[in-house]
Amino acid sequence: MQIYLIKNIQIVNEGTIHAADVLISNGRIDKIGQNLDVAGKACTEINGEGLHLLPGVIDDQVHFREPGLTHKATIYTEAKAAVAGGVTSFMEMPNTVPPAFTLELLEQKYAIAAQNSLANYSFYIGTSNENAEEALRANEHRQSICGIKIFMGSSTGNLLVDNPLTLEKVFSESELLIATHCEDERIIRENLARLKQEGRELTAADHPIIRNEEACFESSFYAIQLAKKYNTRLHILHISTEKELQLFGNMLPLKEKRITAEVCVHHLHFTANDYEQLGNRIKCNPAIKAAHNRDALWTALLDDRLDVIATDHAPHTWEEKMEPYEKAHAGLPLVQHSLPLMLYYVKQGKITLEKVVEKMSHAVADCYQIQNRGYIREGYQADLVIADLNTGQTIEKENILYKCGWSPLEGFHMPSSITHTFVNGQLVYGNGVWDESQKGQRLSFNR
Repeated sequence: MQIYLIKNIQIVNEGTIHAADVLISNGRIDKIGQNLDVAGKACTEINGEGLHLLPGVIDDQVHFREPGLTHKATIYTEAKAAVAGGVTSFMEMPNTVPPAFTLELLEQKYAIAAQNSLANYSFYIGTSNENAEEALRANEHRQSICGIKIFMGSSTGNLLVDNPLTLEKVFSESELLIATHCEDERIIRENLARLKQEGRELTAADHPIIRNEEACFESSFYAIQLAKKYNTRLHILHISTEKELQLFGNMLPLKEKRITAEVCVHHLHFTANDYEQLGNRIKCNPAIKAAHNRDALWTALLDDRLDVIATDHAPHTWEEKMEPYEKAHAGLPLVQHSLPLMLYYVKQGKITLEKVVEKMSHAVADCYQIQNRGYIREGYQADLVIADLNTGQTIEKENILYKCGWSPLEGFHMPSSITHTFVNGQLVYGNGVWDESQKGQRLSFNR
């Protein structure tokens, strides 16, 4: 494997920024220090002056649509888009076709990724009202499966889990992290029925009224009650409301928390005011809501009630998004642009670069107990990203790598850019040039 020496770069890691050299060999971070050399060995040297080195982003929630929905996306296309945006590892959801409800189906997804993913990968096993026993078999593989996913709100097919007995069983017996989508289905249906009685055509602006703050809060509160009852390791995905934030604390270090929370970039960026311009393009579950929720999410992210930043990357074709509101598919493609978007907020003074690295890399590794990733440390896997904070790019169809070919951020100018992405020491992406000769690795967990 090739040796790389990154010279005189600003390293952003564990709350500090400092200039140093980084030597990469055998897929790992070999040395970090001043005036490093390779003692006559052949290596590729990269001049890091004026640039920043970050640990690769770990996205704990994506939908890459394979198998069964490959007209929208594939593991190859979306992992490539992820790498271009500085995401070196992802954890993918079970709502494919067929859903990943068994260990055998889950291993089929791992096999696809081993052949095709340029980024490192892990996959959640899914739950239904009928497969609790099978999902719990994942306990035997807790060092090689990221977690169990429960949709405690509507989803496709039979992924909705609303049987209390099933929920009690999974929460009481799981030895893995349980990741939940929390929206109360009863409240959603009642809100929808009430709006339909008005006799008008519904639009995307109705989405946060149907999937309102109460639906999110009641479901998150229920999940937390179950987790506290059984001391379950619970991670609630895509928090979107101010009201839910009272359920989370910042008194314990992340590694000691049993209940953690994720926020997604679109809930930090868009508000309900954007439906007028973007319509179904920003229709997602849970919904993007009124601006006071976004403001509260930022506060909670910065004071550590919210633990990690992710995307919930969920690509659909343009045709699927342009259907009338009730038929339009919910979800946004975001994984190529999550880190650049957060670097935009660094430039805006909303968040520090050190905090972005904490929430997109360090904290995800700690939350999931990922082995030897998420930090710039000697001996760790060399999942690294070089960012140019002063050279930007406008998001246009020509530079979007998602298979679906569109982004809700089209036309937005990112003031910073990703110049290089290393995955396991391999320079997969460098200044627009790709090396796809090696694929990513299956994530391992210290459990």
